[in-house]
Amino acid sequence: MEHGADEAASLELEKFLPYRLNRLAEAVSRDFQTIYRTRYGLTRPEWRLLASLGQHGTMTATEVGRDSAMHKTKVSRAVTALEERRWLKRETDPDDRRVERLALTPAGERTYAEIVPLARRFETDLLRMLAPSEREALSIGLAAVERRFGSR
Repeated sequence: MEHGADEAASLELEKFLPYRLNRLAEAVSRDFQTIYRTRYGLTRPEWRLLASLGQHGTMTATEVGRDSAMHKTKVSRAVTALEERRWLKRETDPDDRRVERLALTPAGERTYAEIVPLARRFETDLLRMLAPSEREALSIGLAAVERRFGSR
């Protein structure tokens, strides 16, 4: 078999960009998870829900799922968990009784406010691994890929 044909039939997974992005995102997420899991006992979906509501205020579960790229069952479990901790409250939408509006309680807002500086420090430490030109190139490259896939 010719070398060119062999290349077309195989794939070096370690060099395949989607695979690399996924592995890197998972590794960074696992590392950051130690902060919110250890200190606050939060799962990844619970953290994402807390962060979405902390940033955007009142939202529906559908909006949270769209904002955080979580499946509705994960959002639902996270809502229940944060509600049990009294960090989240649900209110029926007065215009559409089928819709629930989700918001952080004062306790949830305090927790979010405590985690934000930890998250910022984590990001700063992560970015310190890169030279300024690499940080800029990464930001530009990620923005281009996000535009292509409609991410924020």
